[in-house]
Amino acid sequence: MGQNIDLIAADGHPLAAYVATPAGTPRGALVVLQEIFGVNPHIRSVADGYAADGYLAIAPAMFDRAERGVELGYTPDETQRGMALKAACADATALLDIAAAVAHGRSAGRVGIVGYCWGGYLAWLASGAVDGLAASIPYYGGGMPKRAEVQPRCPVLAHFGDKDGHIPVDGVNALQAAHPEIAVHFYPAGHGFNRDVTAAYHAASAQLARERTLALLRRYIG
Repeated sequence: MGQNIDLIAADGHPLAAYVATPAGTPRGALVVLQEIFGVNPHIRSVADGYAADGYLAIAPAMFDRAERGVELGYTPDETQRGMALKAACADATALLDIAAAVAHGRSAGRVGIVGYCWGGYLAWLASGAVDGLAASIPYYGGGMPKRAEVQPRCPVLAHFGDKDGHIPVDGVNALQAAHPEIAVHFYPAGHGFNRDVTAAYHAASAQLARERTLALLRRYIG
């Protein structure tokens, strides 16, 4: 269903992206932002799933500025490597890469963005900084509560686990208080509850979050 393409950011940086194309006319496009494990088989499967729902799904390789072709698993060593790669990628240039993916998606219609973990944080930043977004859906975006100054310019639907040891509930509640215009949902799960290839997966929470995500996409993307 998917293929690899090359994108060019506004500063001339070339980055790869995995693109999954729907069977029929796209409802619109969705940028899918990776966790700290790169555009690995799980993220490609997430993109494939959104393509099956009718969206042109674009997963940019957000680590390409630090190292190209990164696909990590979930061992402690790989997690530490992913954290180091994330630290090497500045928010400002990450937003340029996201903008390139959004630009590619415009041929399919309205463009939304969904992100997981680090990608959720970037989806939150993009909601206030990247032109052309019709909706933003961060999943357990670490660091979001510390960036309450972001002023989203599109509807935002945020998913968090109430057992997430990385993102305190109090911090999310403070973010929601600062931004009553965004929708925030908690689930009886921990960090990474949508990742169906690790023990973090919580099927009921993932299913409900997906239903809410698709409802938002249908409303604002098509």
